[in-house]
Amino acid sequence: MNRSLLSALVASLFAIPALAFEPFAVKDIRVEGIQRTEAGTVFSYLPVKVGDTLTAEKSAQSIKALFATGFFKDVRIEVDKDVMVVVVQERPAIARIDFTGMKEFEKDTILKALKDTGIGDGRIFDRALLDKAEQELKRQYLARGKYAANVTTTVTPLERNRVGISFNIDEGAAAKIKQINIVGSNAFREKELLGLFELTTPGWLSWYTKNDQYSRQKLAADIEKLRSFYMNQGYLEFNVESTQVSISPDKQDVYITINVSEGERYQVSSIKLAGDFALPEDELKKLVKVKPGDVFSREKLNETTKAISDRLGNEGYAFANVNAAPELDKEKRQVAFTVFIDPGKRVYVRRINVTGNTKTRDEVVRREVRQMEGGWYDGERVTASKERVDRLGYFSEVSVETPAVQGTADQVDVNLNVTEKPTGNLMLGMGTSSTDKVILSGSISQNNFMGSGNNVAIQVNSAKSQRTYVLSYTNPYFTIDGVSQGFDVYHRTVDTSSTELAFYKSASSGGGIRFGFPISEKQSLGVGIGIDSTDISVFDSSPNVYKRYVQKFGNRNLSLPLTLNWASDSKDSFFFPTKGTFQKAGIEIALPGGDLQYYRTNYQLQHFVPLNPKFTLMLNGEVGYANNYGSTSDLPFFKNFYAGGVSSVRGYKASSLGPIDTTGGTVERLGGNRRVVGNAELMWALPGMEKSFRVGLFFDAGQVYGKGEKLNLGDLRYSSGISAAWISPIGPLKFSYGVPLNKENEDKTESFQFQLGTTF
Repeated sequence: MNRSLLSALVASLFAIPALAFEPFAVKDIRVEGIQRTEAGTVFSYLPVKVGDTLTAEKSAQSIKALFATGFFKDVRIEVDKDVMVVVVQERPAIARIDFTGMKEFEKDTILKALKDTGIGDGRIFDRALLDKAEQELKRQYLARGKYAANVTTTVTPLERNRVGISFNIDEGAAAKIKQINIVGSNAFREKELLGLFELTTPGWLSWYTKNDQYSRQKLAADIEKLRSFYMNQGYLEFNVESTQVSISPDKQDVYITINVSEGERYQVSSIKLAGDFALPEDELKKLVKVKPGDVFSREKLNETTKAISDRLGNEGYAFANVNAAPELDKEKRQVAFTVFIDPGKRVYVRRINVTGNTKTRDEVVRREVRQMEGGWYDGERVTASKERVDRLGYFSEVSVETPAVQGTADQVDVNLNVTEKPTGNLMLGMGTSSTDKVILSGSISQNNFMGSGNNVAIQVNSAKSQRTYVLSYTNPYFTIDGVSQGFDVYHRTVDTSSTELAFYKSASSGGGIRFGFPISEKQSLGVGIGIDSTDISVFDSSPNVYKRYVQKFGNRNLSLPLTLNWASDSKDSFFFPTKGTFQKAGIEIALPGGDLQYYRTNYQLQHFVPLNPKFTLMLNGEVGYANNYGSTSDLPFFKNFYAGGVSSVRGYKASSLGPIDTTGGTVERLGGNRRVVGNAELMWALPGMEKSFRVGLFFDAGQVYGKGEKLNLGDLRYSSGISAAWISPIGPLKFSYGVPLNKENEDKTESFQFQLGTTF
């Protein structure tokens, strides 16, 4: 076939849709063949209007424009006298999308992803888009390690020019990582390096973590961990030469080989600062984490540049640029660094904008903001503002942005965007504990009452040994300076018959008013005063010391308790902290004027030490002391301290440590006026459950001493074991398995202890 004949055939193919005609003035336009598409839609895309002259060129443009809409699979232009006739054949619409055999992904998630690519109910069917979606779904299975997965699509014609799409999926078994090799590593053992990886060969937790299934993203992250490890050990020229991933013929086993070049290990010879410091050089030098003679560490170098940048940011230099330039001496295996500092212009905050709060008043958010409008930008204050707003608990998400003000070089805005969440809580609860067995509870509370930030709550607890009914109110900003004010009204009953304590019953009613005073961002001081009336019942089986107390002071006692509390909290998380310190100290004094004159003091110090990204060491110490003052009162026995149980010395029954009474032929626990407790716990989170589940190995020590007893640390009880805490979907769970290490004959032990609560 000659070239001229082929050209003529091609030209004729494109000429078929538009018949040859003489140009004419269009008196009308008629559309034929449409079923779902409105005629007006077709008219809007046509480059020809009534009254225009229709030529062959405009006819071709019309066909091209209508094809470009994607609505039609065939378009023709015909002429009926002076009428332009547009004949179309619509593409079918997608009526439904079905999946068969899909277990790895949620159907709704895939449907949303398909809709974003143009495949969805009611959309115009496009085979090319369907093929693209099919290939993308296959890639998603490959990313999950399912190399044997097979995806086929079936398109079924339906009435009214519609189609049904069915994805038929054979997922197959996920391929497992059979082996990971690191080639070229000489300075460190391969086992040590593989311990850095998230990807691993099958283990006892692989069913949950799925870390034995190959993922390109996880491998890239593991390689970056490997690079960071070498860089932090001084291997400045470390490089990953290549990475090979191969799969066995049966698509069940994956083999990963990583080829590395370690290079030489470098020491830091010198480090100096250069540029415009904006602050005294001596002050900036104190922020340098890398010292001459140290082995090079990229982590410490990054900490240095960040610390200097943050420090400049606290002085208003919001856009400071700090970079470290290395100078290598390969012969001496040394590296010198010059840290170049460009603070930029000092900027101030023009405006603070709060958005997203539909119910919470602006002032509730703004009073937590520590960055002031019109003041110099302070990065530390901006961060503190975000944290304080987040700690309110009124919002599910808090974000902060500091965009530059358009048209200026020295102004920024601080934009606080919040997403509100329900702050009211109506709860009926049932829980269990190893002490009280079944606990029924209920509460109704509103933490953000009418958007004011005030808290109103009613609580009920019906544990067998202790029933409590409380009404409380708190205004966290009673004054503009952040002084809080609140009150509590309560009724509490105690029945020790089901516990290890000596037998007595009591019923207390009272109330009080309290104030809180902020000392600093992380410290507060509280003071409160109240009134309490307690009725006490003793029985024949009650200890003589209880009976003598009632004989001396009567069954009813009125007291006027004054409380003073101090707290300091620098933990990085409320539920599962990994670093920081928590301290609290308090004293309760029964003032003269009541029937009782006593005081109770307590102090707690808790410290969290991050050993590495996985493990945290928790150290906790608590001491308490109580006594009476004046000659007309004794320390009430119901104000004694107790120890033992899941919250103090695990492995021993709750409240079982300390002085005992055996006059009735049975061992009964009296409590004491001094309490010492210490805990050390190595904790780590399960992979994938870092925010909800944590386990630990613990060592506990503690004891309670009676009035007049010598405080002998040799009487301390010790235990060790394993613990777990889980914020489960049904409520908080805390349990431990403890083994007493120096049990005495009269001690009551309980290896497995737990607390569980749920709402329904």
